[in-house]
Amino acid sequence: MIPQPLTEQELHNLAMNIVGEDLQSQGFEFLAINSTLKKNPQFVALKDKIVYFVIVRAVLYPNKASNYDLVFMQTMKAHAAKFEAKTCYAGVGLGHGSDFKKPAIKNEPYGLVYQGIQEIL
Repeated sequence: MIPQPLTEQELHNLAMNIVGEDLQSQGFEFLAINSTLKKNPQFVALKDKIVYFVIVRAVLYPNKASNYDLVFMQTMKAHAAKFEAKTCYAGVGLGHGSDFKKPAIKNEPYGLVYQGIQEIL
């Protein structure tokens, strides 16, 4: 059987599952979830009476998971401000389990780099 790399949507869904589990473990309550590619934010969540817009990105090597598009994030921050919400970025680095420089493959172990959500100040 020929190894099949995960599609862009599958990578996105995997990243969303990782971030969603992290948010849940931190006590966030989900108000809205959007897993459609290029639709933002992916999560609208509530914690301690504060609303958060969380942008999730699946990132492939050689890009660094913690880097984000500053102009786009400032645009999202301005949008969130209209709702008195904070804006966060969650980059999830994904690669093959045995060699992170290779793409993640369906039904095989994957490598992961995730440092949690970063608030956009």
